[in-house]
Amino acid sequence: MGVKKIAILGASGQLGQSFQYLADAFPFELSCYDRSQLDITNKRSLEHLETDLVINCAAYTAVDLAEEEPREAYKINRDAVANIANVCVHKGIPLIHFSSDYVYHNNVRRPLRESDPTRPKGVYARSKLAGERKIVAICDQYLIFRVSWLYGPFGKNFPKTMLRLAETHDNLRIVNDQIGAPTNTIDLAKMILRLCVEQDGVWKHRRGIYNYCNTGHTSWAEMAQFIFSKTGQDVIVEPIPSVQYPTKAKRPRNSRLALSKFSKTFGIAIPDWQTSMMDCLRILKTNDDALALD
Repeated sequence: MGVKKIAILGASGQLGQSFQYLADAFPFELSCYDRSQLDITNKRSLEHLETDLVINCAAYTAVDLAEEEPREAYKINRDAVANIANVCVHKGIPLIHFSSDYVYHNNVRRPLRESDPTRPKGVYARSKLAGERKIVAICDQYLIFRVSWLYGPFGKNFPKTMLRLAETHDNLRIVNDQIGAPTNTIDLAKMILRLCVEQDGVWKHRRGIYNYCNTGHTSWAEMAQFIFSKTGQDVIVEPIPSVQYPTKAKRPRNSRLALSKFSKTFGIAIPDWQTSMMDCLRILKTNDDALALD
């Protein structure tokens, strides 16, 4: 028996909204919960879930604020994840969860493999790794996807920030020594829903931790230049090193993710980041007729 009902936790975030955007294209009944509808920090709230699968999109993602709010970050990224995992085990249902490239933060200079050491720096990164470990320790049916540089047509993210800043700035100084791959939330959600179509084989034989992002790599400065060039924005991007843009939490210099494990296991093609960025910009254009795409 395959998946018929899916519970989406964290439905108001950019990834949760992407699942809802795709809902009509897949043969599932999606029940979507935001924090006002279901408190994942309260295990009793989760016990009322009636579903075949839980997809946890909820997370504390304020990387710098986490340095000031460690208790809140761990409450959501570790303790609530443990609640979800325990309920899934009790009900005998699988769990899909999303982690972060921040858990690596090591000195490896090639694309990062799932088997590489994890040396997270900062509260956000450590809390995400702690959440992973709770799932691995508790669950027997799970997939964890470590993703990088999430963006999409919903919520707050880098491309939307760049387009907003372009309205009032002719010149922007943007970091160019952090390298990774932006991940379109629509691509990520679509991949997960495709996996759910073949749910039985996935949970029995393929549980584990997988990297996922769009293919290729770029820097934040190069990504901004791409966005401005494709939307006709006359903004000069001045590349700067990270030391000239200090933040409370350290950012990884290398966020390139090796995708061979995912590709060999699931055989699902992954779009390149430029194509996916253009797809996102086209969706955004529907809400802004002044946005010109070439």
